[in-house]
Amino acid sequence: MAKKPKTVFVCQECGYESPRWMGRCICGAWNSMVEEKIIDTPENDSRRRGSAVSSAPGGSGRSGGRPGMLKKVGSAERDRIDTGIGELNRVLGGGLVQGSLVLISGEPGIGKSTLIIQAAENIARTCGPVLYVSGEESEEQIKMRADRVCPEISDDLYVLSETNMENAVAAVESVKPRFLIIDSIQTMYTQELDSVPGSVSQVRACGNMLMRIGKSDNIPIFIVAHVTKSGELAGPKIVEHLVDCVLHFSGERDHEVRILRAYKNRFGTTSEIGAFHMEEGGLAEIRNLSGSFLESTGPGTEGSVITAVYEGSRPVFLEIQALASQANVGFARRTSVGVDYQRLSMILAVLEKKQGMNLSNQDVYVNIVGGLRPDSTSVDLAVALAVYSSLRGIVCPRRIVAVGEVGLTGELRSIQNAEKIALEAGRLGYEQIIMPQKNAAGIRRKPSGIEVIGVRTLSEAVAKFRGE
Repeated sequence: MAKKPKTVFVCQECGYESPRWMGRCICGAWNSMVEEKIIDTPENDSRRRGSAVSSAPGGSGRSGGRPGMLKKVGSAERDRIDTGIGELNRVLGGGLVQGSLVLISGEPGIGKSTLIIQAAENIARTCGPVLYVSGEESEEQIKMRADRVCPEISDDLYVLSETNMENAVAAVESVKPRFLIIDSIQTMYTQELDSVPGSVSQVRACGNMLMRIGKSDNIPIFIVAHVTKSGELAGPKIVEHLVDCVLHFSGERDHEVRILRAYKNRFGTTSEIGAFHMEEGGLAEIRNLSGSFLESTGPGTEGSVITAVYEGSRPVFLEIQALASQANVGFARRTSVGVDYQRLSMILAVLEKKQGMNLSNQDVYVNIVGGLRPDSTSVDLAVALAVYSSLRGIVCPRRIVAVGEVGLTGELRSIQNAEKIALEAGRLGYEQIIMPQKNAAGIRRKPSGIEVIGVRTLSEAVAKFRGE
């Protein structure tokens, strides 16, 4: 006799389950509890208590629940699968790790499915069977995309249009793939739960099932996830903690450059980025990333300054453009694209206080060419110099690069990897690089063909920018 479903209330923010409705969850969210029905089986009961993860390699089942000395734990070598896409391998840390779970997200139409089908075809051609489970598209739609982006489709690339997790598990047991793709987890459901696909309990249950498949059968799994209006991952945070790697695919619709960044990676660094160029035949790798963002690199451009950020293992050079114009009515506007708005407000305040610039009646617009949004503070100095150049109408007669973090007292604080940035700037043919004095003093290998200028304050940097 089938058991009756049990009613619980699940928080849409943190996934907390309560036997009764609460106006405010323990995480502090108001009106976030949603009623869901769950069939109370022993498996579901153990899953809610968190014991499902013990079946994964490294869980309590391996040592019988007895603690052991850390120094005696063996370090197994992790075999990686080459995806056939160099930029994707770079972000993953060298390729797909066997048995790893990778969560990838991005705006609709940004190119997630295109990237995945290209990687799936490469792996199927070189390593063996690949299973693509899609809950959003039909098999015919996937075939149309594959025909467009893949020159030749391998016989080992299998596709299944399915939203039921039990059927997907049965397909995995039948195909025995070397690589599994779930697109997307918000469309999948398990019949053990009486709730709609995409709910907290369904996403969590499907995530646990995929984890057991990946860890027990040593299959790397790509899981596609939706994003919210703010660009964050939709669904409970427990899925992000569950997976081994979290990737985010970003880019502007009016730009052809797409950036892949890792926000979590248990088998590599999170500082690497991958760059792609959207073309008619799919996504193409960008080898020279700096060249994609540099347009007006020569001298004689008012309000334009070149800067650099260090992403993973390579420096990326960017063009900062600024425009200061007389405000006509009301308060002066501050608009930034690619630069954090709060950071821009702080830099403008330092310019007013330390450089005596009156910006209260000036509309200020700052843009990073190419659509990249760097998290590093090393672009602060370039932003300040670009605004100064636009407001004063000063054009720097030399090809310079400016890097450094601007402090509230007007001092320039040191940045990381300044020496590598200077070496790359010299290779690209720039004449001077302005950086904090501490970074300039710490350079061991003097770059050839470029003058390294160390400054302590923003005022000194402005004077060097003017050629004084």
